[in-house]
Amino acid sequence: MDSGTNSGFDTQGAGITVRRALELPGLRGGLPEVLAGADRLHRTVRWVHAGEVPNIASLLKGGELLLTTGYGLGTRPAEQRAFVRTLAERGIAALVVELGPRFARLPAALVDTARAAGLPLVQLHREVPFVTVTEEIHTEIVNGHYALLQRAEEVHRRCTGALLGGGGVPQVLAILADFAGNPVFLETPDGRLLYAAGSGPEGAADPLQVWEGLRGPHKDAPPPAGSVLVDVPGGGPGAGSVRARLVLLPVRAPLAPVHRMAAERAAGILAVVLMQARQEEELAARGRGDFLTDLAEGRITAADAPAQARVLGFKPGTGPLLPVVMRLGDALSPAGGGWAVLARAVAEELASVGVPVLLGVRPVEGRVPLLLGLRSESERAAIADRVAAALRAGVERAGMLRPGRQPPVVVVGVSGGWAAASAGLRHAAETATAAQGLTDRLWYDARRLDIDLLLWRLRDHPDLAAFVDRAIGPLRDHDDRSKPPLLPTLQTYLAHAGRKAETARELHLNRQTLYNRLARIGELLGTDLDDPQTVLALSLALRARRHVP
Repeated sequence: MDSGTNSGFDTQGAGITVRRALELPGLRGGLPEVLAGADRLHRTVRWVHAGEVPNIASLLKGGELLLTTGYGLGTRPAEQRAFVRTLAERGIAALVVELGPRFARLPAALVDTARAAGLPLVQLHREVPFVTVTEEIHTEIVNGHYALLQRAEEVHRRCTGALLGGGGVPQVLAILADFAGNPVFLETPDGRLLYAAGSGPEGAADPLQVWEGLRGPHKDAPPPAGSVLVDVPGGGPGAGSVRARLVLLPVRAPLAPVHRMAAERAAGILAVVLMQARQEEELAARGRGDFLTDLAEGRITAADAPAQARVLGFKPGTGPLLPVVMRLGDALSPAGGGWAVLARAVAEELASVGVPVLLGVRPVEGRVPLLLGLRSESERAAIADRVAAALRAGVERAGMLRPGRQPPVVVVGVSGGWAAASAGLRHAAETATAAQGLTDRLWYDARRLDIDLLLWRLRDHPDLAAFVDRAIGPLRDHDDRSKPPLLPTLQTYLAHAGRKAETARELHLNRQTLYNRLARIGELLGTDLDDPQTVLALSLALRARRHVP
């Protein structure tokens, strides 16, 4: 329903409705009677015109409320029908005729033609000063324009506030989408999607689905009627250069001038942000990261995922999908425009892997999720090796892998179809967080870190800290006071499943020194290191100590 139907002001189209015009004192004093088009009173009145000439339709542009005493209507029914038809074809909002010397009542030819054409026709039973009516309606329209400007400026203030609060382009687009009640897209000048934002009720189509259906296959064709396109300036030399383009599509509700106003103000903000940080690469990577996260968290179904992935340029073929997540520690997580540099460097390194790759970034979580298209399950390990090496090389190229900093953690999930990819991405993301602090490896198999993941989920439970303290507390106390430390010895011993020769070799100890240390460990803990239950408890405690104070 048109918002003006209830309020009288057409908040969408910068005017007032015919109904509201009839309620104003000027026309209300004429005792208006609606003879035709009663169901069209929500039409927008953009201007008022008064005249008595037969060819007055040629002076109108559409959207006017025409006031007349009827002297230009003609005396013959054919003339009257032609007069109404030309007004209807011109697209005026309504025809208001004042009864008096010309007409005591409006002729049937006039009324019937207005009804057939769907043109609101109103007769006034009392004389009214047309100048007063015109002033009242124009004042309402001007006030309406000011209200629209205020609404657009409010969007501008919200966008500016989001940026000052640490947000970026995604937050600006989300605010605009929420205001328009429709999906909003940022694309390159040649039609490549950079980012999609959507707002709507639960169950509404995902923005990527909308893009695929309305824009994806036809990016060279004009957008659907009623769309709003606004250029984001600053793509190169010259006053008319374009860096990107905002696209608002009328999917859930019609778009109106106020939405274009808001989009133009948002475009000015986006131009500054994009020029300052050169964020296109990061923005596109964030869009892909949002898709992968939505897939992992079940907001995108396995049935819808392939089409949306195609929009983002991922066409994996018929083989299994391999989920991978790289987690950057707090010391590695880039600031400012560092994510753009990282995304570009990693993408360039991954180009040599030889399989389709969908690469995203999630700056808030410090994660880089990926989805790869394998030819067969048998190449999982080999592809994982190449991908992990490329990820680490990209981090190094971005200038983030420095001496003393813990390398990023790369976790490879279970391969399979789109449903498995959803679960695999979620599992790999959690496991990558739980794996922080483990011995550095090129990549970890998510299936082999389930115990670490379980312990990480219990990290805030007081019973876990109490368990660690009971199991290895005496060794921690010893290592705080005395040397050599015994915890590393125990950890290496358990890692080698109690094989003393291999333990001594890795620790660069002779056999007797190792035996003495193991005896001291058993003495401090009051336990037998050959007991399977003791070994299990100590192994769990050593893994859990990374997650407790």
